[in-house]
Amino acid sequence: MNYRDFDFKGIDNPHFLIGLLNAMMNNFQTVGDTFFEEMSWKQCFVIICIGLFEKPPTLKELSEFMNSSHQNIKKMIEKLEKNGYVEIKIDSEDRRKQRYFLTQKTAEFTERYNKPSKEFMEYLFGGIDKKKLGVTIKTLLEMDARLKAYPFQAK
Repeated sequence: MNYRDFDFKGIDNPHFLIGLLNAMMNNFQTVGDTFFEEMSWKQCFVIICIGLFEKPPTLKELSEFMNSSHQNIKKMIEKLEKNGYVEIKIDSEDRRKQRYFLTQKTAEFTERYNKPSKEFMEYLFGGIDKKKLGVTIKTLLEMDARLKAYPFQAK
């Protein structure tokens, strides 16, 4: 059965939204993993996030920014480094830290996928009202802030 065919009467909207977000992200990752020949969507997302920093990030900075464990990010970075997309260098101010730098190979990858990525995003968001998109973004940011502030740990 497809979730679109399920009778959601009696299920409150927040539960439906969480399920829908999970299903959509699984679908997005599947499409993303087939979109790029050289790497997974998650590896590409690591590259995107590194590029957002003014100064090449450390493992701690990148993990916090991506809301992911150090182990998870380090594993992806190691694959990206092995394949020539990321270079790891010792911080010039604090030799205990390593910083992640994007390479020329990453610039070439980005250039190669720039147009297809733009076309995909236009397809994905085409026809969606800008106001609705803004409300969705604000809602997700509020939910993320609440998750980060959640005081209890699951047992």
